[in-house]
Amino acid sequence: MAERGGNSDSPEKVVQIRRCACVVKGGRRFSFTALVVVGDGQGRVGYGYGKGGEVPQAVEKAVKAANRNMIKVTSAGTSIPHQVIGQFGTSRVMFMPANPGTGIIAGDCLRAIAESIGMKDVLTKCRGSSNPLNVVKAAFVALKSLRSREDVARLRGVKL
Repeated sequence: MAERGGNSDSPEKVVQIRRCACVVKGGRRFSFTALVVVGDGQGRVGYGYGKGGEVPQAVEKAVKAANRNMIKVTSAGTSIPHQVIGQFGTSRVMFMPANPGTGIIAGDCLRAIAESIGMKDVLTKCRGSSNPLNVVKAAFVALKSLRSREDVARLRGVKL
């Protein structure tokens, strides 16, 4: 996982780069895929998947896709308001709130997402498939389901 600073205001975190080989008459022709997470550190985060003939080209395409797929994540201080579970394919991801000073307890994929959002204290667990693309997609399913107390009160029509 590498962090690159480009001309955009949000640094991207490269979660995974894969090389694919296509066998042709003259030998092997390689192409590359990149999985990138982009965030502003203020609660907005997105992911992108790009393919290209060279690594920088794949990363650039992934960053463009990540900037198009940004979502806003609800936070409670330096953590999240409540526990959430997201599932994509056979990957299951769990985000749990943590006390201040705990830090980010997460693997590579989920750590990149949490840091990009700007979280400081969160616990995570990944179960099932650990395929990075499916883990990232499951994490975004979980993060989209986060609600603050005020949102829930407003939706239910009650006062806190």
